Amino acid sequence: MSSMADEQSLLERVRAFEPAALVEVYDTFSPAIYRYAMRLLGDAIMAEDCVTDTFARLIDALKTGGGPIRFLQAYLYRIAHNWITDHYRSADRLNISLDELADAEADDVLAVDETPPLQVVSSQIEAQHVRVALMRLTADQRQVIVLKYYEGLSNEEVAAAINKPVGAVKSLQHRALAALRRELVRAVADDAEVRSS
Repeated sequence: MSSMADEQSLLERVRAFEPAALVEVYDTFSPAIYRYAMRLLGDAIMAEDCVTDTFARLIDALKTGGGPIRFLQAYLYRIAHNWITDHYRSADRLNISLDELADAEADDVLAVDETPPLQVVSSQIEAQHVRVALMRLTADQRQVIVLKYYEGLSNEEVAAAINKPVGAVKSLQHRALAALRRELVRAVADDAEVRSS
């Protein structure tokens, strides 16, 4: 979406149930919602279920006169956030296999190009360290980092997506970045220790 005005115009068309607008919303936002769900769930089928339910819940809300008045993208992320939270509550655990995450994101890391093999391996190791560090954050911290840095949302949009004040988002972001920094420093130190052994 190129601007907030474009998003607002699209939202007005969606609220009027214009079929082309509904298709445009899905085509525009479903890839980002899928990436968000994959990063937090680590399972392609669950991520697809999350996307499907997110858009079904949007339609249901619009049918009853609800739904977003502004920040359509943030509203969709909030639906996905709630779906993921419900999933973990029903599972009564946060146990995402790092191997599954690595497999799910392999396409992001392994591009078929002219990249030297050593650089590819180094990038994979760094990506693995980041994934491990992300999984050690609290659920709220992880969601703020994913929405802000992976999906590119503003603090205001993240706040709308996770239903928290902007100040809380900034605080969560600050604590999450500090925790990530600590985890990554620890991971690099552990790697250096293993290499020197």
